[in-house]
Amino acid sequence: MQIRDLPYSDPGDPDVRSGPRFLYWLGRNQLGGQLKSLGWGLLHQLSIAGLPVTVGVAVQAVIERSGARLALAGGLIVALGVLIAVGDTMLHRTAVTNWITAAARVQQLLARKTAELGAALTRRVAAGEVVAVSTGDVEKIGWFVEALSRFLAAAIALVVVCVGLVIYLPTLGVLVAVAMPVLALAVLPLLPRATRRADEQREKAGKATELASDTVAGLRVLRGIGGEELFLGRYRRASQEVRKAAVRSARMWALISAVQVLLPGILLISLVWYGATLAREGRIDVGQLVTVYSAATLMLFPLRHFEEIAMAYSFSRPSAQRAVRVLSLRRSDRTATEAGVPSGDLYDPATGLMAHRGQFTAVVCGDPDEAGRLAERLGGHAQTGDQDTEEEKKEKREEAKEAPSVLLGAVALDELPLDTARTAVLVQDKDPVLLSGTLQELLDVPSSGLVTAEEALEAAQCGDVLAALAQASPDNDGDPMRTRITERGRSLSGGQRQRLALARSLKTDPEALVLDEPTSAVDSHTEARVAAGVAGLRRGRTTVAFASSPLLLDVADRVVLVHEGSVVAAGTHRELLRSEPRYRAVVTRETDDEAAASNVTVPAMDNSTQEIEERA
Repeated sequence: MQIRDLPYSDPGDPDVRSGPRFLYWLGRNQLGGQLKSLGWGLLHQLSIAGLPVTVGVAVQAVIERSGARLALAGGLIVALGVLIAVGDTMLHRTAVTNWITAAARVQQLLARKTAELGAALTRRVAAGEVVAVSTGDVEKIGWFVEALSRFLAAAIALVVVCVGLVIYLPTLGVLVAVAMPVLALAVLPLLPRATRRADEQREKAGKATELASDTVAGLRVLRGIGGEELFLGRYRRASQEVRKAAVRSARMWALISAVQVLLPGILLISLVWYGATLAREGRIDVGQLVTVYSAATLMLFPLRHFEEIAMAYSFSRPSAQRAVRVLSLRRSDRTATEAGVPSGDLYDPATGLMAHRGQFTAVVCGDPDEAGRLAERLGGHAQTGDQDTEEEKKEKREEAKEAPSVLLGAVALDELPLDTARTAVLVQDKDPVLLSGTLQELLDVPSSGLVTAEEALEAAQCGDVLAALAQASPDNDGDPMRTRITERGRSLSGGQRQRLALARSLKTDPEALVLDEPTSAVDSHTEARVAAGVAGLRRGRTTVAFASSPLLLDVADRVVLVHEGSVVAAGTHRELLRSEPRYRAVVTRETDDEAAASNVTVPAMDNSTQEIEERA
């Protein structure tokens, strides 16, 4: 796998039983890259390990005044230098590739899981934790995957060098061979405490991130009540706790680094003292002493990889565990049904909202945020408000867990596979997004095939949009379908974007279509035509529209009033205007005084009066 091949066509099915198993799964899926990195790492490490031999030969050649051996040693040093340069360059290239590709795989898995769960993700996992996993944790996981092959190369090189020294000069080689495992494993007793401190730091940093995001989201409200200083003080205290935890963690890692310097220093001093004694007694040559000393000195370089892999694992294991906590989430704990796309009435047991099959149902809510949450719930994704405090979000998550699932016919939406649920119910929110591309690409969406793009555009009253796009694309022979739309549709007005998004939803032709304020950005004349177009095109299909405009409500087969989270009235638009003051207050935008006046008992109308009002 190369960086140019990203993103993965399929990131795979991860092992989410535990953090270490997830790290193993990542490494196994990058076996080719790991082997490449291991090979170049061995070339680099063994070339470095060969330098002491050539240096020892050179020193002994000078002592024995042998020019031929000195020239041979010089040539070998040059050759080893070239191999070291090539090995180091390619090792860095392959290791960084492993890092980036592993991080990209994790990010794709997280993106896929986010798309699968939608807004339900925040019901189960805190927003700060999701942010931490998708940013810092991804980097730490990639670091471990990248460091693993370099560590293996260093470990193999250490074994080869120790065996070689024992064979080359047993009197000193045994000392080095015995000391190396001690040096490599000396920091293990310190790692659990260092890991705990690092976990404590990350936990405090996550809480500080959540507090900061909540403060920023509610900044407008905080300014209104003068609460900026209060929350600033809370964040300052949280930040100081993070700083103190980071210092405590850094002290432990500094101690580990000190141990990694102290013990090798003791080894080198002992080696020089013992080797000098042997050389003075004539039991070894000076060149042999230089060779062993140089080898022991250069072995400190691969020893650093032991410290690095320990740090990488200590940081990546909790990061992998957090990633597993997100990736192991499923849409439902219940077994998904294998049946096809269900049909029938769309019913929400939590509010009592019933959208009868084949009818155009309009829903009126006095609170726009409540309407948005209910629309998401009808699609199987209940959510919390962005402006809610953390306590309110937690409370709503608990309520959402206890709330029964929305039913389509007799089937709960969260019991359906994701693809089936999306085919059955499509939700278009009040701020739909248009991706960049041509209009033809925009409308090239999975659909039933029963509604053409032309029919959807006509129902959404996109004639003026098509005309504008045709004028903007002279290179395409005036074909609006081939005109490129800029990112998020910024080249279009708000009303044009809204109608194109509506056309896209209409072309999809789901079993049940949920629209949240589909005509809020258009004028009244266009709104009336759009309402009639949607009602005509969706005749015989279940459609739910959240709106408060009389022009749209008047074409609905049935209107439902939701007040304080429950259905309180249902009927036609005109019936509710006459009989339901709360409905009338929302639809006609009555003031409090007008609403109070309208609550005065009105004498019953005779037939002639009723007929006149209906004509009006």
